[in-house]
Amino acid sequence: MSRIILVNLIRFVLLVFIQAFLLKNIGYYNLATPFLYILFLMLLPFEIPNWLLFILAFTTGLTIDAFYNTPGVNAAACSTLALVRVLFINVTVQRQGFENEPEPKLGIMGFRWFFFYTVVLTLFHHFTLIMLEAFSFHNMEYTLSRFLLCSLFTIFLILISESIFFRKKER
Repeated sequence: MSRIILVNLIRFVLLVFIQAFLLKNIGYYNLATPFLYILFLMLLPFEIPNWLLFILAFTTGLTIDAFYNTPGVNAAACSTLALVRVLFINVTVQRQGFENEPEPKLGIMGFRWFFFYTVVLTLFHHFTLIMLEAFSFHNMEYTLSRFLLCSLFTIFLILISESIFFRKKER
């Protein structure tokens, strides 16, 4: 149990550091900014209690908000991601399989499931984030193109980073 806590703490610090100091400055004319920090929430173990998941999601969002100077926007988007994660896992993963599949990783769950999981969670997170940032229907084509490009860039980075740390299934 302490190993899981240590791994997730290191993952949190590393992803927030990468997001705040590297990816914040990367983008394509402010259209495609990757939000790789959501990978921390996506890779939390299946058996994490929902109340702890929501606290971690809100805290992660507030941490990113502190670096981006966006009061509460990332916290709301991360809370949305946590809700969608709970619903997605309840629908797609059998309860009896949790001891064999402790985390929703590419190497454990398979590419098809992980890809669909990444796409769904990223789209919900980014839609909430981009719409709250814009907070208007003015210039909707810019907002939607930003949503799509940020989502594609983030999904690409998540799949690349998971492929780097890919391990064969242990079933």
